[in-house]
Amino acid sequence: MTITVLLADDHAVVRDGLRALLESGQDLRVVGIAGNGRDAVAEAQRLRPDIVIMDIAMPDLDGVEATRRIVDKCPDTRVLILSMYLSAEHIHRALQAGAQGYVLKESAGDEVIEAIRAVRAGKRYLSHRITETVIDDYLRDGANVSPIDSLSLRERDVLQLVVEGRTNAAIAAALSLSPKTVETYRTRIMRKLKVRDTVELVKFAMRHGLIT
Repeated sequence: MTITVLLADDHAVVRDGLRALLESGQDLRVVGIAGNGRDAVAEAQRLRPDIVIMDIAMPDLDGVEATRRIVDKCPDTRVLILSMYLSAEHIHRALQAGAQGYVLKESAGDEVIEAIRAVRAGKRYLSHRITETVIDDYLRDGANVSPIDSLSLRERDVLQLVVEGRTNAAIAAALSLSPKTVETYRTRIMRKLKVRDTVELVKFAMRHGLIT
């Protein structure tokens, strides 16, 4: 039985490499691609693939939030994270959002195909460099609550666009809000995340994998 796959990564060279790798297998077929998180959600709803391979640091909507929405809207589609981030926080956030697997880009290759088949079979797959100990230690330390979890869905949308350098007017147009409302969201986000200005907000976003 053919396994259908949607590739979501903002780097064309990564998407092209993955497509060539996956289509070398007789039972795998790439049915779509997406260059940002919002398109990934839309394409997943349109195509209903078996698997979405998702990067974490994505424009418009980060990969973790995109995963959360895909899992909610497409219950039969499973998400496999393919990321450069090894930190326990990134792994936990992805799994908490509903991802069924997490593979490191440095370990990509045949492991991606192995992960796809495992996830399609209903199993959870973690890259060989990731151990359950990493997750257990993270949960035991009580650090499993990311500051991002304190934000509402709309606040996360605004945060993503702010750290990508969009103006209030551009964010307002993208989200159908008024510029004044966007400014209110910005203030609220910075207060919740305990940052003083946009520079600190961007640094926060880089640490937490919202942007590279």
